[in-house]
Amino acid sequence: MTQVHPAPGAAVMVPPQDRFTVWMTRMGQRAPKWVAPVAALACIAGALGYTLFTHPAAAQAGDPPACLVKLTTGFDCPGCGGTRAAWYLMHGDLPAAARHHALFVFAVPFLLYAYIAWAGNKIFNLRIPQLKVGPKAIAWFLGAWGVFTIIRNLPIAPFTWLYV
Repeated sequence: MTQVHPAPGAAVMVPPQDRFTVWMTRMGQRAPKWVAPVAALACIAGALGYTLFTHPAAAQAGDPPACLVKLTTGFDCPGCGGTRAAWYLMHGDLPAAARHHALFVFAVPFLLYAYIAWAGNKIFNLRIPQLKVGPKAIAWFLGAWGVFTIIRNLPIAPFTWLYV
């Protein structure tokens, strides 16, 4: 199927937006500039609070939060151990956090910096340098995550340490 591009200067018909999209756009334009960072912070606080409440480090198989992939296949999924790693990070135990999900522990400082830079710029107009993550960096990280997922499920001696 070939794409037809309009000639330069030609009028392009834009489909009308539905009422919900118009309402959300209007609300986004009217909202104070601090709403998005505070909403994101509330979501992060809720997730961390839930993690503290459920105590995933002491949970048995099947206890919430449970991983459906691990329950059904017995294999660690790409995210298995992330909640426990977050719990150990909140308690200052970096080795235990890295043992449960090393890539999560690696990503947390970057995510924290990205949030602080974005929120500081959005709310206080601070010019904190933003992280510029290009497609190649994302591809490398996802590739490393894929390799990590495979090797943590291998039943060979050095890799069994990664099995959670």
